[in-house]
Amino acid sequence: MLWLVCCIAFAGSAKAQTDELNKCNIIWNSQSKNSGESMPCGGGDIGLNVWVEKGELLIYLSKSGTFDENNAFLKLGRLRVKLSPNPFDGKDFKQELVLQDGCVKINGSNGKLAAQVNVWVDVFNPVVHINITSNQPVKTEAALENWRDHDHPVLGKENNENSYKFAAKGNVKTRKDSVSFQQNTVTFYHRNRDSTVFDATVQQQGMQAVKGQLFNPLKNLIFGGIVQGQNLIPAGTYTGTYLNTPFTGWKLQSKKPSRSQNIELVLYSKQSATLTDWQVGLKTIIDKAKQTENIALNKSREWWHQYWSRSYIYIQPEQTNTAEWQAGRNYQLFRYMLGCNAYGTSPTKFNGGLFTYDPVLTDSTLKFSPDFRNWGGGLMTAQNQRLVYFPMMKAGDWDMMQPQFDFYLQALRNAELRTEVYWQHKGASFTEQLENFGLPNYAEYSTKRPANYDKGMEYNAWLEYEWDTVFQFCLMMLDIQRYTGKDISGYIPFIESCLTFYNEHYQYLAKQRGSKAFDGAGHLVFYPGSAAETYKMAYNSTTTIAALQTILNRLLALPPQYLNQEKRKDWALMLSRIPPMAYREFNGHKTIAPAQLWERINNVETPQLYPVFPWGIYGVGKPDLQTAIHTFNEDTDALKFRSAVGWKQDNIFAADLGLIQQAAELNVLKMKDSGRRFPAFWGPGFDWTPDHNWGGSGMIGLQEMLLQTDDKKIYLFPAWPKTWDVHFKLHAPYNTTVEAIVKNGKLELLKVLPHERMQDLVNLFLN
Repeated sequence: MLWLVCCIAFAGSAKAQTDELNKCNIIWNSQSKNSGESMPCGGGDIGLNVWVEKGELLIYLSKSGTFDENNAFLKLGRLRVKLSPNPFDGKDFKQELVLQDGCVKINGSNGKLAAQVNVWVDVFNPVVHINITSNQPVKTEAALENWRDHDHPVLGKENNENSYKFAAKGNVKTRKDSVSFQQNTVTFYHRNRDSTVFDATVQQQGMQAVKGQLFNPLKNLIFGGIVQGQNLIPAGTYTGTYLNTPFTGWKLQSKKPSRSQNIELVLYSKQSATLTDWQVGLKTIIDKAKQTENIALNKSREWWHQYWSRSYIYIQPEQTNTAEWQAGRNYQLFRYMLGCNAYGTSPTKFNGGLFTYDPVLTDSTLKFSPDFRNWGGGLMTAQNQRLVYFPMMKAGDWDMMQPQFDFYLQALRNAELRTEVYWQHKGASFTEQLENFGLPNYAEYSTKRPANYDKGMEYNAWLEYEWDTVFQFCLMMLDIQRYTGKDISGYIPFIESCLTFYNEHYQYLAKQRGSKAFDGAGHLVFYPGSAAETYKMAYNSTTTIAALQTILNRLLALPPQYLNQEKRKDWALMLSRIPPMAYREFNGHKTIAPAQLWERINNVETPQLYPVFPWGIYGVGKPDLQTAIHTFNEDTDALKFRSAVGWKQDNIFAADLGLIQQAAELNVLKMKDSGRRFPAFWGPGFDWTPDHNWGGSGMIGLQEMLLQTDDKKIYLFPAWPKTWDVHFKLHAPYNTTVEAIVKNGKLELLKVLPHERMQDLVNLFLN
């Protein structure tokens, strides 16, 4: 009987989850005015902006890793589809993002003519599908529109899209693409020239002696693809201007009107020594897609179905007109966008991911091409990127974290060579504002450096001595082992190299200042340092101390196979040399200080609360919680900097401290509708639109309100208002999932797997 009751309850929760997800679909009953009113769609490593404007379907095409010579993240063009006679010229129109299936469906009717367009991406092959059906024969035109039909000089602020940014000099150009009709297809590609920003950066930073050993992701990179479809033939070219960007269109059209038309775009990116090699690779992809075309749609749907079933948060599911429901709905929408780059060659970028659009619609002064995004293309800002990837852990999206880990693993040797060249010691030096080849950004490193300035340093008031952000990705790597039990042997050398840099470099700096490598207590002296980008020229930064304490403790806690006794002895010695965190008082209350000392405040982050998140030293169920709460409530800088915009983390801090009211208010504010047509296109905030570290920090905040962990301990509802209904499923360490339903103030379902983990659960909803 118990088994039967459980089966019925679980079946009911599964049906409820599907119904709740369907309520999150976005439906538009009118066409869009421009690309700023587009809808995201994607899969695998492809992102599409889909919209219908003036009766025509338009789609921006984006694929992971398409970086040009300047390290700008280029789109692969815009597809324009016209139907004649046109079902979208009538009054009846519907465009729907169907989350369950990962597709966009568009319906239109004009008199007796009705048509449906289904836009979807093959999760397992880089193929975009546009399936058109109509109740009467229609003629189809499908055109690839390309604005890189000539070399384009990049001037002024437009360089913010690439790695030269504000330091661009001379002849910076976005090079033209090659586009042509090949038989009955449009074939297009961008091929990087021999000289790239990688070469300029190596020269600028004095790394020529080891250039041959450096990883270079831009060399020989070719990206592009084809547009094709049965019944389609070339129909010439045309020119036009969309918003402020001129373009050329290469048009295919149907041989004869039909009730069914399928259009495919096969996209391919590869470092290839010759164009022929790339073309062979593209043909291989085309052939593979052809072989699997009959099962591709079902396999992709199955992938999305599994994706949605493994994790979710639905708030007030029966009250869809509330701000709380809106926050939960937007959680699903943003997670959908993350899922579109599950298997990319490059991480999902914090400054727009795969879904940027014409910049003039974000900032009317930036009349640049659709390739533009602020804060660069191949450039990574770890302080921002971490917020995109942390929520994947409790969502169970561990496979999607691999592109971010690969980013670091590929750049590891470059970061180690920096240290060897500049300071002649060991360890990986990962700066903030990091290129995808592991060296500091060309502009942020500075072209206006004093002649005698340390070549290993960025000459930059915001970024100097900020090296500890890499440890947050070390934490994610360690969490993979704790959450899943998977072998992380491949990550251990990376983690150890990052630790080695701090161990050796701060002894090196101390010996530059005087005769001793340690302070009077035998501790390392982390000076000069940085507490995030805010407290600069810091002495014993709290972010650094908390990071090193946590990473070293977690490393030493790994099972025996990961470290031999000699390694354990070395890391235990380093741990004993980490100085204690500093504290200060506000209104008679002890609070966490951002550092022991600092020279100036440069930004508006709150690193004094990093021991709460991400480092988890303070939190619900942990010692001395009140000190961290006082820091949140009393520290005048923390109060002055408080916000829900962009990468701000106050919503996370409040949740992790168990502050129910503040967590509720800040997370609802963080995850409210963006004010743009698509609710989860937040931004620009501090960065760009759509702002992915805005969405990521919101996801983390909601997760932490519902579920927090401390090794094996699981705290359920640590910051959840009892008046909020919720249905959620999240992941915890040791291959654990927790699903719960709260309705009308009562816990109606609690499912913990494996069952024995119930003994580790502390249900704070009952308090």
